[in-house]
Amino acid sequence: MRLDDDIHNFYEKLVLEEIEKRKLNERYNDDVMADFCCTVLNQLPPRYIRYDVDMAFYLTQTDRLDMQQRVELAINFAIDQIAKKKDINE
Repeated sequence: MRLDDDIHNFYEKLVLEEIEKRKLNERYNDDVMADFCCTVLNQLPPRYIRYDVDMAFYLTQTDRLDMQQRVELAINFAIDQIAKKKDINE
């Protein structure tokens, strides 16, 4: 078994989906995006799984909405942090 191949944090997928939805990857360079993703994921509880389909099957609609709201709040926080850092550096 290889940990990095066999399991992953389900929140990573949700974060990437939200980043693409908001087109944040077009707004920030790769270096900023790496820090951004760390900031976002460090605010979220880990939810490790082997297969996404398992999560989709066992997750209730309420839980899914809660997870999505957590991701949105974490991303908003990270955007604010980037703005503060940019203001400091200018």
